[in-house]
Amino acid sequence: MAASTFHLLLQLSSLLTLLFLQNVHTATTSCCTSIFSFGDSLADTGNFLYSSRDNPRAIARLPYGETYFHRPTGRYTDGRLIIDFIAQDIGIPLVPPYLEGPGDHGFRQGVNFAVAGATALDNDFFREKGLDISWTEYSLGTQIEWFKQLLPSLCSSSSDCKGILSSSLFLMGEIGGNDYNHPFFQGRTVDEIRTFVPSVISAISSAINVLIQLGAKTMVVPGNFPIGCVSRYLQTFQSQRKEDYDSETGCIKWLNEFAEYHNRLLVDELDHLRQLHPHVTIIYADYYEALLHIFRFPTQFGMMGVPVGFKEPPLAACCGAGGPYNVFVACGDRAATVCNDPSKYVCWDGIHLTEAAYGTIAQGLLEGSYATPPITQACAHIRQSAAHSLHPMQ
Repeated sequence: MAASTFHLLLQLSSLLTLLFLQNVHTATTSCCTSIFSFGDSLADTGNFLYSSRDNPRAIARLPYGETYFHRPTGRYTDGRLIIDFIAQDIGIPLVPPYLEGPGDHGFRQGVNFAVAGATALDNDFFREKGLDISWTEYSLGTQIEWFKQLLPSLCSSSSDCKGILSSSLFLMGEIGGNDYNHPFFQGRTVDEIRTFVPSVISAISSAINVLIQLGAKTMVVPGNFPIGCVSRYLQTFQSQRKEDYDSETGCIKWLNEFAEYHNRLLVDELDHLRQLHPHVTIIYADYYEALLHIFRFPTQFGMMGVPVGFKEPPLAACCGAGGPYNVFVACGDRAATVCNDPSKYVCWDGIHLTEAAYGTIAQGLLEGSYATPPITQACAHIRQSAAHSLHPMQ
């Protein structure tokens, strides 16, 4: 074959590959018309901030929001959250917080009900356990009620509602982490808190069932993070016993084992729900393994494919002050400092992650091995569900 012919074929092959990738991206970014989100601070895009206007917190001022928005937005990080990366990837606007109000554009393209500090269980459960309730009353059950109250305003008819819900992506959390965070930090034992887990899983399952009954067809349900790698947990539960720590990551083993227990029960329950609802796509988002992989191999990662890498070891918070994990002073306090480059850090403020870490996890959910199936592959099911809702078989 002549060299000129070979180069011509090579250029043609490259062009066809580029067109194919462009078509794939177009298909995946147009498959979902809206996102409805529930959860806690890992997904909250401003609800807690709007609910506490009379008592503004650190998230109402910089350095929160400094990286992407260049202002505080109510997100507990320096920039975007996982939900923001998902919305941008599938081509819809960033999902507004419910308590902000519908604004000029309404909530037709989605709404976020997640509230920082929220629990899966109602607070009466914790009051009965004798815990000091210092967090929000907007539990998962309240968030589901908000959605049910809002739903009639989104639809002009029952068929319109079916079309909207079947073409939407529902994000169920992360939720449940605070059901453990609050009692852990109030000094309750791991044996006691372990007894809460079945009730937490039941609350999440009930919420999923309600949404499916209302018409949800595609759901993403995250598991719990490896809390033994989180800066504040590492500070609070420091140990002189070498065997308490994972030699590879420096994380506390017994705390991660607790998170694994929650995730095992959640995965089992999701399998049960899939059997009950075979026409609904329920995606398990493996936040645990996605984040643990970053802690194991921090220098291999960057945000959304940008290979900048995280600093090693990656256990200290970017924003805060004092101690080996930089969390003696809370982020936002006058005595706190913020790192020069948050993209090199995994943990932002001792309990939440940086935009760079969230972006890396989001990439694993959208295209990689940390969601089953990956969210982009679920697009075909979303289209089929929407088409069936609009043109049901006679």
